[in-house]
Amino acid sequence: METFLNIIKEPFVWGLAIGLALTIFTWKSGLSNKLRLSKDVRRLENELRDLQGHLNTQLKINSQGNQQLQQELETLREQNENMRVSMATLQSKPGRAEVRQYQVMEAAVRQMREQAPGFAPAWEKAVRQAETEIEAGENGLKKLVRKVIPGIGMTTGTQASGSDNEDKD
Repeated sequence: METFLNIIKEPFVWGLAIGLALTIFTWKSGLSNKLRLSKDVRRLENELRDLQGHLNTQLKINSQGNQQLQQELETLREQNENMRVSMATLQSKPGRAEVRQYQVMEAAVRQMREQAPGFAPAWEKAVRQAETEIEAGENGLKKLVRKVIPGIGMTTGTQASGSDNEDKD
């Protein structure tokens, strides 16, 4: 035991002991930091993998939505083109202009019956009014009414005032 006490009293042993204690403390601290950091790295890698999975899912969803929108847009463009071609075909059918002219003349004759005195100026006025009514009726509700019942919807309110004139004569 005496030898042990003599060895402990030496300054070299004290320096060695202190150095070993510091080394062990540093090594233990480094080991615990390494374990903690490796846990953090694994946790962050898992989070990154999850986030990449979510991002891939979101991109797939957006891609599918964009693809569906593109397909719908293309379908609508094709339908629009088909309708435009159909409209052009229907408007250029033979006899279409003659039917329109007939409708104009029929409306003009109806107005002339109401406005008999002064036939020529009244006739021209009636033809012009009928043409403007037909042009206005090319779109909208008047067109629909004309398609369903061709003789109705041609004149505005002149028939009502004309029937009053016939009652006076």
